[in-house]
Amino acid sequence: MAHPHSSLSSPQNRLLAALPKEELARLWPQLEPIQVEVKQVLIVPDQPITTVHFPEAGWVSMLAPLEDGKAAEVGLVGAEGMVGLPLLLGSDRSTLEAMVQASGTLLRMGATAFRHALEECPTLRSLLLRYTLAFQQQVSQTAACNGNHALDQRLARWLLMAHDRAEGDEFPMTHEFLAMMLCVHRPGVTVAARLFQQAGLIRYGQGQMVVTDREGLEAAACECYATVRHHFEQLLGTTRG
Repeated sequence: MAHPHSSLSSPQNRLLAALPKEELARLWPQLEPIQVEVKQVLIVPDQPITTVHFPEAGWVSMLAPLEDGKAAEVGLVGAEGMVGLPLLLGSDRSTLEAMVQASGTLLRMGATAFRHALEECPTLRSLLLRYTLAFQQQVSQTAACNGNHALDQRLARWLLMAHDRAEGDEFPMTHEFLAMMLCVHRPGVTVAARLFQQAGLIRYGQGQMVVTDREGLEAAACECYATVRHHFEQLLGTTRG
């Protein structure tokens, strides 16, 4: 089912919702709602970034490509954020790939219009710079987590991040996709997910994941999830990071 486009008075993207009404009204005519599907690529590494995207529903994986064709996920962007941060920081290219991981609605703005908006809307620039700091913390913590914590802890952290960005307890997910996101072989993810299911934390099948015990997942996760969430709260006043 398509997610309805939000109105000017109630944007679903939390960055846009935090803007003063006059700045949001100035931006709104330039924001085009689009529907995106799983595996749709929004940013290609080292190619010009022509648009930015503010997710309203669904989420986007930021992937670091490797020479062997694999990719490592370094961050997630949902309704708390924006895809296209290099444009904010003065570059029109990224070393990362932005790929849709859960279908939904995004608000798209052209690069030129976005640059003008940064000049005309001081609150937007300030808010996006704080979001950039929060996202940088997410990326840094992901690197530390992947290098130091057990697979089951990392899986719990990732499922919590996905649950934060989902519209309910159920969202599409396969073991193959999880393995790619966590940079591990699929059998390892299968074992960890089975243990979580046996413990009553999740239920999965036919490409769908259901979180059945949120508190249990939080207990199973390492400190990295709470650390990033706290950082988002400090910088943006949101509990989803």
